[in-house]
Amino acid sequence: MKKLIATCFLSGLLIACGNTTTKEDTPIEIPENNVELVKHYFYYFNNHEWDKMADMYADTIVFKDPSFGVGKVFETKTETSKKYSELHKLFPDIRDEIIDIYPTTKDAVVVEFISTGTAPNGNIFELPICTIFTFKNGKIIADYTYYDN
Repeated sequence: MKKLIATCFLSGLLIACGNTTTKEDTPIEIPENNVELVKHYFYYFNNHEWDKMADMYADTIVFKDPSFGVGKVFETKTETSKKYSELHKLFPDIRDEIIDIYPTTKDAVVVEFISTGTAPNGNIFELPICTIFTFKNGKIIADYTYYDN
């Protein structure tokens, strides 16, 4: 009987250690598909957990974003985390609300969302955005973002 109790206790510990927790201490499972990965990405964004969000990217990522111009830009996870930390300094209450998620292929997901926040001059902004995330081995390898700059 003691062995059974010990086995159950150890099994519970192993299961608990395999989960991550949110700020609300709600256990979240490691995502099994790209749609769930995207939901975790936006969770980290909205909680301003830039290092965790950047860790969802591959070591080197290709970005397309109007803020970079019209071409592709390559960044590392560290550069990505730093970029979002700096964005947070400009817009401390920045938040994204997902409107819809469209899985397009086994490797890509399109996300339609609204980004909101308060600009340094006190103006509140609301910016509709679409991003195409491309995944490989559970990591984001491409982030193509489109909005009216």
